[in-house]
Amino acid sequence: MLPAIFGLSGLTLTDDERAFFRDADPAGYILFGRNIESRAQVRALTDDLRALHGRDRTFICIDQEGGRVARMKPPVWTPYPPGERFDRLYDVAPASAIEAARANAHALGLDLAEAGISVDCLPLLDVRQPGAHDVIGDRALGSEPMRVAALGRATLDGLARAGVAGVVKHMPGHGRSMVDSHKETPVVTASAEDLELDLAPFRALKDAPIAMTGHLRFTAWDAENPATLSPFVIGEIIRRQIGFDGLLLTDDLDMQALGGTVPERAVRAQAAGCDIALNCWAKMDDMIGIAEGLAPMSARTAARLDRALAGTAAFDGPADMGAQTTLLATRDRLLELA
Repeated sequence: MLPAIFGLSGLTLTDDERAFFRDADPAGYILFGRNIESRAQVRALTDDLRALHGRDRTFICIDQEGGRVARMKPPVWTPYPPGERFDRLYDVAPASAIEAARANAHALGLDLAEAGISVDCLPLLDVRQPGAHDVIGDRALGSEPMRVAALGRATLDGLARAGVAGVVKHMPGHGRSMVDSHKETPVVTASAEDLELDLAPFRALKDAPIAMTGHLRFTAWDAENPATLSPFVIGEIIRRQIGFDGLLLTDDLDMQALGGTVPERAVRAQAAGCDIALNCWAKMDDMIGIAEGLAPMSARTAARLDRALAGTAAFDGPADMGAQTTLLATRDRLLELA
């Protein structure tokens, strides 16, 4: 299996994509708005991806956070609130905020399960900092680490109840970014002591099945390389200090925070210690270059991938959506407290 996750160009697989994916055998796929039209269409697409490889469980992920980051949109799908709503509720009723976050994620996860999507790139564990760029902004679960961890744990639990694995991001923390990493490299000059605040939620949820790196350069740890490409950040900070031993994905390698070609970035990320290279934009030349450049999946990465998907639905029948109305009503009743 190739240690990469690839995007798709449209609502169905092209002949070229089908042939390439069958031959390359990537670890998984990511869906975007360009791949989303209707409930039946998305489920047909995800069924097709599973059939390509015949695996019981296939890593098919999406960025369905709620708020401004949502690939499955109204009127076909229910809108979900951003993380900031649960942070505000936590100010007045912490236990209610945790329950609301769990119910919200469970309901959202049922949408994904119905669509045949096994992984959601949620929750953000980035600790929001005053004055930072709004690339994180209202997506964050708060500015206090243990609050972020508590709401993040509830989100992971809610998704898991729907048979969907969550991804904690953006390790080791994106809350201090002063620029948008989609467009340029954020440079964080905080001291190692100050960065303990950023690490705290990730330490608390170090047993999460999957994590995603951030493309930020932390001068206290590695003045030359962004976290995704830094052996020190991945080996010392993420694996040792945080203690994360799950499946580690890169953020999208097409973002302008990184230099070099996309295939070169994938090779460097793998050499730095990332398990899986994430390439979102379905550019065939880039995907072929990644397939040619990456070393085969290691036994350790394969074991981490198996553990990450172990609790996900098998998607061998329709999802049970009966609980969703009750979950949404519970969430809305609790959010009204704030």
